[in-house]
Amino acid sequence: MFPKIYAKYKPYYKENLHLAMPIVGSQVGHTLVHMADSIIVGHFTDTTQLAAVSLVNSIFILIMVIGLGISYGLTPLIAQENGRQNHEECGKLLSNSLIINVLVGIFLYVLVHFGVLLVIDHLNQTPAVVYYAKPYLGLLSISIIPLLIFQTFKQFAEGLGFTKQAMFISIWGNALNIILGIIFVKGMFGIKSMGVSGVGWSTLIDRLLMATVMGIYVLKSQNFKKYLVGYKINFIDKIRALKIIKIGAPVAMQYSFEISAFSGAAVLIGTIGAVEQAAHQIAISLAAMTYMMAGGVASAATIKTGNNFGKNNFEDLRKSAIASYHVILLFMSCTAIIFVLAHNIMPFIYTEDLKVVPIAAQLLIIAGFFQLFDGTQVVGLGILRGIGDVNIPTFITFLAYWVVGIPVGYLLGFQFGLGVNGIWYGLTFGLLTASILLFLRFQNKTRSLNLKIAETL
Repeated sequence: MFPKIYAKYKPYYKENLHLAMPIVGSQVGHTLVHMADSIIVGHFTDTTQLAAVSLVNSIFILIMVIGLGISYGLTPLIAQENGRQNHEECGKLLSNSLIINVLVGIFLYVLVHFGVLLVIDHLNQTPAVVYYAKPYLGLLSISIIPLLIFQTFKQFAEGLGFTKQAMFISIWGNALNIILGIIFVKGMFGIKSMGVSGVGWSTLIDRLLMATVMGIYVLKSQNFKKYLVGYKINFIDKIRALKIIKIGAPVAMQYSFEISAFSGAAVLIGTIGAVEQAAHQIAISLAAMTYMMAGGVASAATIKTGNNFGKNNFEDLRKSAIASYHVILLFMSCTAIIFVLAHNIMPFIYTEDLKVVPIAAQLLIIAGFFQLFDGTQVVGLGILRGIGDVNIPTFITFLAYWVVGIPVGYLLGFQFGLGVNGIWYGLTFGLLTASILLFLRFQNKTRSLNLKIAETL
């Protein structure tokens, strides 16, 4: 059975992996920034400041994915227009996307600076944690603007199949972030120790440089010359802007519903105590790493689906999508085994606090079990995004995380006394629900597309 399946989908595995691997590298870059922040603060400060990183990342990642979701609206449109050989339209879409993303970045900064920083005092968190969290959150809020500029050019390049450059920029950017983070947090070379604020400064500097380099690459490279004919920095068109927002806004909501569920879980865990919150940060940071890797496979699935959709090649569209499901199931099975087998060791990457480590180890076992559901749901979203199906998947994500995940987590955690483990069991149920419903949606949409072609023949 397995040899037949492999032979049938072998060409699609190769195409998808060739496209996906560099995207995985650049996607992981987003998570590595926050992971590096946690590791540096965990080793060079104390548990209270690590809990502050957990609180801030739980809040900021929700803000960040709203911006990232809007930026993702560009990729399927670029892939579809490239499939139709409509090169000039790609440049016009880029200019519209850049203006939209800069405006969204400014809005999100204002939202954090004049909203979240005031609300954070009233979330029933440990006062010492809030004290360290505020300056760190303020610096991250500024960094959202260059991050979205970087994302605009990255999504444009990836939509055209140029995926390696963003990966290399992310790798070098993260190396710089780690070096600067250690220098600023620890206090080296005559610089005074900044504590948790140090990783905020290193992240801001890193994102400014990444945006600059990625922009220069796209605008100056010969690879994109024919696509930039219609690109004008002062050009915004209502029709094209609406096309981007009609995909980007639901995608932002999809990510928001999922991430806000995990952020909500972090706030619930914060009411239990700082030690539990620090343990949650360790486990969620590692789980986020594998999630972003899965997100790279999902982005590749979006691009291939968009290209095939633009060519009206629905048979290859479905086979390529199924191949993406196979790839993610294999990959997430491997990460699940690693999480379960190494659950007692991995927390020491972040901290040596023996109060935090055992709790984090328990959470990693639960994280191991939800790996398959996490991977398949994000790939399902990516495939559906490629054909422009975003509204029903958005409702599915809301249902899965806020009607199932968080309520079940609250009941198990507080009413049944399972504490932090119970909250994570609830998140697992939410991911399972999303995975099943999105797969059923994928089956229905792709089969109906094939039927339409069959009816026209």
